[in-house]
Amino acid sequence: MKLVLVSAVALVDPDGRVLLAQRPAGKPMAGLWEFPGGKVETGETPEAALIRELEEELGINTWQSCLAPLCFASHSYDDFHLLMPLYACRKWQGTPTPHEGQILKWVRPRDLKSYPMPPADIPLIAILRDWL
Repeated sequence: MKLVLVSAVALVDPDGRVLLAQRPAGKPMAGLWEFPGGKVETGETPEAALIRELEEELGINTWQSCLAPLCFASHSYDDFHLLMPLYACRKWQGTPTPHEGQILKWVRPRDLKSYPMPPADIPLIAILRDWL
């Protein structure tokens, strides 16, 4: 089974809310809510991929020193296995703006369970609720 490495982030605003993005129509798992991030390309570190993805998807800039490793997801889908480190980030430049048709929402950690998410993301909810 193919292993896919994806890097994701829990952006945490000054009020302690986490940013979720809803996958747009036409993408796999459209309509589900997820943490921003994306695939780690060949030769990239997970942190570099996340910095690139945040700029592409949300128009914000952050630095590796602001990405705190929090936990990871490991989940088998039908045709691949996902390994996804999740970082916490409280410092970035710019205002998150949807650049790829996604809907953004700031959510309190205790309310994350109310949003339908991909199966790999669901175990992360309790960790974020307890640690943020």
